[in-house]
Amino acid sequence: MKTIIILGPPGSGKGTLSREIAERLNFEHIETGRILREEIEKNTEIGKKVKEIVASGKLVPDDIVNNIIKERVSQTKGEGIIFDGYPRTIEQAEYLRKILKIDLIINLNIPEEILIKRIMGRRTCKKCGEVYNVADINEVIDGRAYIMKPLLPKIQGICDKCGGELYQREDENPETIKQRLIEYEKQTKPLIDYYKNERFVELYVTSGKDEMVEKAINIIKEELKISSA
Repeated sequence: MKTIIILGPPGSGKGTLSREIAERLNFEHIETGRILREEIEKNTEIGKKVKEIVASGKLVPDDIVNNIIKERVSQTKGEGIIFDGYPRTIEQAEYLRKILKIDLIINLNIPEEILIKRIMGRRTCKKCGEVYNVADINEVIDGRAYIMKPLLPKIQGICDKCGGELYQREDENPETIKQRLIEYEKQTKPLIDYYKNERFVELYVTSGKDEMVEKAINIIKEELKISSA
């Protein structure tokens, strides 16, 4: 079983990319953010704690996240696992190393100004978690073109997959976004150095979903010598 980690700041497209890759390669997609949101929606004791932490833009403590991840890994089926939003700290990375062999790390690289626009434009399905985006981005930064068309549903405000209502999450506001980026710089970015000596690939997020999925799939096929469905 192969294990892939997708790294990148909030708004870089980890969730969308990971879901598409998992579906194409028959991998289990473990998305920490969605798991924690499920706990919040169920109003569990963990969910109550997590809700307050997330609303402030801070990261959920390692022990809570690690226990949830361990349980999900034990239930995994398929050709492998793709982690989205985990690990976020060195402590989480060291814990994951104890329970799994990591085969590939893909780091999504994107400028902060593009990130903020993407996060502010994001709309999420309340039922299935599918993500859309109303932002229309066409900019050149440091000589690199960033062209990202809106990812819209067929019917405004309604999810194409399940018919659920689309909404903007409470933590997708300018103040919380900036706090999340500060937390990322402080705690998560060091993971790049942590994993540099392993099978590590930089992927610049310069275009829309379909193109980025193809780029990521090609990287995985080349690095891990596997084929897509």
